[in-house]
Amino acid sequence: MREAAMDPLIIDFTTGAVAHRRQFGGGRGQALPRAIGMKGGKTPSVVDATAGLGRDAFLLASLGATVTLIERSAQMHALLADALMRAADSDVAEIIARMTLLHGDAKELLADLAPEVVLVDPMHPPRGKSALVKKEMRQIREIVGVDADAPALMQVALASARSRVVLKWPQKADLMAGLPKPSHQITGKSTRYDVFMVG
Repeated sequence: MREAAMDPLIIDFTTGAVAHRRQFGGGRGQALPRAIGMKGGKTPSVVDATAGLGRDAFLLASLGATVTLIERSAQMHALLADALMRAADSDVAEIIARMTLLHGDAKELLADLAPEVVLVDPMHPPRGKSALVKKEMRQIREIVGVDADAPALMQVALASARSRVVLKWPQKADLMAGLPKPSHQITGKSTRYDVFMVG
């Protein structure tokens, strides 16, 4: 049986999962803010080098961080730009004001940005399980591909960040090849954050 045609991908920062996570997600106690270094009153500035749907960037901005999102896919960038524009005139306008979207390859942009913290969330390796990944993630993979240059991006991030680099990675996956051992890891249900302290 053929799979039904998928609805077009739309990014929305005002409703659905994003709004729920902002209200009920657990604030700075969540794994991502902890990995970024949001503790003891600290609110680092962050570059999200692989913006994707922008949800992690939005979460961090909702907790007070200034976030620069980099997206190299023209299609994903357009979807993000549209979502940010719509949300700028809503009850989350104050959060959106802390988010800046750039179009380009993070490997080329990071050095000039001199970021405090870099978040890297590349397309994850295909899972061994036969269960289909979420429809949304399949749509993103169709748009952005497989991020074969993720190790190269990580090397640039490690050379550019002033405080730390955080790699979002499947919880049970091997460490990304060619990288130093992370300083520490923070694990969630299906995802872990490999944290590399630098500088």
